[in-house]
Amino acid sequence: MDAATLTYDTLGFGEFDDFPETSEPVWILGKEFNALTEKEDILSHVTSRLWFTYRKNFPPIGGTGPTSDTGWGCMLRCGQMILGEALVRRHLGRDWRWVRSQSQREDYISILNAFLDKKDGYYSLHQIAQMGVGEGKSIGQWYGPNTVAQVLKKLAVFDSWSRLTVHVAMDNTVVIEEIKRLCMPWLDYGGAACVDLQGGMPEPNGCLEGACALAEEETALWKPLLLLIPLRLGLSDINEAYIETLKQCFQLPQSLGVIGGKPNHAHYFIGYVGEELIYLDPHTTQPAVEPCEDSQVPDDTYHCQHPPCRMHICEIDPSIAVGFFCRTEDDFDDWCMRFRKLSHTRAGLPMFELVDCQPSHFACSVDVLNLNPDFSDSDRLERFFDSEDEEFEILSL
Repeated sequence: MDAATLTYDTLGFGEFDDFPETSEPVWILGKEFNALTEKEDILSHVTSRLWFTYRKNFPPIGGTGPTSDTGWGCMLRCGQMILGEALVRRHLGRDWRWVRSQSQREDYISILNAFLDKKDGYYSLHQIAQMGVGEGKSIGQWYGPNTVAQVLKKLAVFDSWSRLTVHVAMDNTVVIEEIKRLCMPWLDYGGAACVDLQGGMPEPNGCLEGACALAEEETALWKPLLLLIPLRLGLSDINEAYIETLKQCFQLPQSLGVIGGKPNHAHYFIGYVGEELIYLDPHTTQPAVEPCEDSQVPDDTYHCQHPPCRMHICEIDPSIAVGFFCRTEDDFDDWCMRFRKLSHTRAGLPMFELVDCQPSHFACSVDVLNLNPDFSDSDRLERFFDSEDEEFEILSL
């Protein structure tokens, strides 16, 4: 049976290999496990991740469009999963666990509602597909990792509850100064707070309330960061020089995993064991879900309750996007320190460059130019950078 035509009803758990009995460490989203003694913990950790798959019988996209995304929506679903993981970290915490049939927290229900297949969900398939039209993708067309990253960045602007900064690092370069400007827009160039003539704090981008509730939460001085880095690590196959570096990304506590897969067949990679990547597969068609009368969301089908899928790391398509979440400035500084340490090891080549300031060959910063929902200028620039898979800059030895 083709993976794209599997349904939840016909999906037999026996089709999935049990987790391997191995003494090698298992790394899943920054956490290390022992497969011999912590198998239940591994499965609980995997099951707690949000699992977004193909759905059917949802309201037509755009009013007259598709009512199912089977066969074309797998990368959109992977984008939802990596973003969903960021929202879980943001609102529920890194150690949150899902328990079947247990009454769930209000914040968890709010996260799920943002992804339900309806037009008014912040991150619904409907919103992603329609926003993708502005990226040159017609509804029903397959996305690459970069396209879905750009779309999620635009949609996050309207999520005043989460107040995420979604930054898509282009040209294989992460600029520290640029990210700190985005996550702390009320600071001046040198990192000191901007003060107006009356000595007060200015409204960042014209909206103090939506950007920082200074006395309300611990992240008041830092808008939580979702960092997405689209990369191409080879031509038709992944360059083996990057394999160890890719594996090490899953060891970082800020790791949100990787979206990628095979040509026109996307997966959400959450970890590795040995030479195998561990991933959640969206290629299962399930009925669309409607909230109950009490506003609870039937959530069993949003969690993968069988052992996760695995594939050899050499089988991954070289076009990927890696994700990281930094809730605070300290988290981001820690991520920078850890990445620089990895870059100095001889285990493999760095997949991207981390620099303090914007390189001189960068003409301008799309994010600094435009930080509000009016995308008239940034659209043009992002479409310039938002190439198809074969147009990514190739990282070479």
